Amino acid sequence: MKTLVLRVVLKEEEDGRWSASIPSLPGCSSWGYSRQEALENIKDAAEIYLEDRIAAGEGLPTPSDEIEVIDEPAVAVSL
Repeated sequence: MKTLVLRVVLKEEEDGRWSASIPSLPGCSSWGYSRQEALENIKDAAEIYLEDRIAAGEGLPTPSDEIEVIDEPAVAVSL
């Protein structure tokens, strides 16, 4: 099992919703009515994005300044 830690960009929109994207996963974005909901939704989007990459034979992205790969289960806590 691998754990990927991905940097997320959050932005409050003019209508009060929150948009979320992961710059290291092009096109991976989502939104929510709150910061927490946007984070939960982008996590789901990232899981689907990465599952699709693996199914297409592309594998996981390589570690970088925006992606940390841990070769064991882990928990990320955002404060």
